[in-house]
Amino acid sequence: QVQLVESGGGLVQPGGSLRLSCAASGFTFATYAMRWYRQAPGKERELVASIGRIGDSTNYADFVKGRFTISRDNDKNTVYLQMNSLKPEDTAAYYCNARVWGATYWGQGTLVTVAS
Repeated sequence: QVQLVESGGGLVQPGGSLRLSCAASGFTFATYAMRWYRQAPGKERELVASIGRIGDSTNYADFVKGRFTISRDNDKNTVYLQMNSLKPEDTAAYYCNARVWGATYWGQGTLVTVAS
């Protein structure tokens, strides 16, 4: 079955960096776009970034443009989110997302806390 497993979250100071990873299995990873979402406490889940099947097409929410970079390694079935210049308002649980065979799949999430 489809599985998405995020890792790489943690506590970081404002201005710092983190790289999130999402290991995918159970489907042909290289044939699907992938997305990162986040959900802050008390707020709705929001799209952060997306990447096309071969990584040639990326899109970002305005609030992360210029700071975050999404990438993928199809040989490792993994999608990444490099987060730089982190701000306290980036604090959230970050989720990997895939839409496979008409269904939507989520990982368990990884928590990112930006605080001094």
